[in-house]
Amino acid sequence: MFRNLAAAGSLVVGAALMLAFGAGTASAHHAFAAEFDANKPVKFEKAVVKKMEWVNPHVWIHIEVPQPDGTNEQWAIEAGTPNVLFRRGFTKEALLPGTVIVVEGYRSKDGSRRANGRDLTLSDGRTLFLGSSGTGAPTEKP
Repeated sequence: MFRNLAAAGSLVVGAALMLAFGAGTASAHHAFAAEFDANKPVKFEKAVVKKMEWVNPHVWIHIEVPQPDGTNEQWAIEAGTPNVLFRRGFTKEALLPGTVIVVEGYRSKDGSRRANGRDLTLSDGRTLFLGSSGTGAPTEKP
């Protein structure tokens, strides 16, 4: 009898842990409109990749954007999930620091230097779709 109680207790504890960790992950994921403004498109030309973070629930591409006055701005570009980008041909070596790219997307609602990426164009002309499907992000170019 004690053996069955111990097994049942282990199942209850395991289920509670799964719920606790699953709830934290679910709350971190958001719809496009919660943070980004579809009416504020951005395009960064000659942006230089500083680093690419392969984290859940979204990959982040950190770029340096040259300004007309010769200074540089640091921006963070939100992309799709690591699994989605991997299936599209991205790897951890795809955007190494120093890579020059063009990024199009939508600015954050809070005015910070963050954007939701839609398209990324490499120096050889290849365009890659960065966005997540099903988040409410615009799917067509403005």
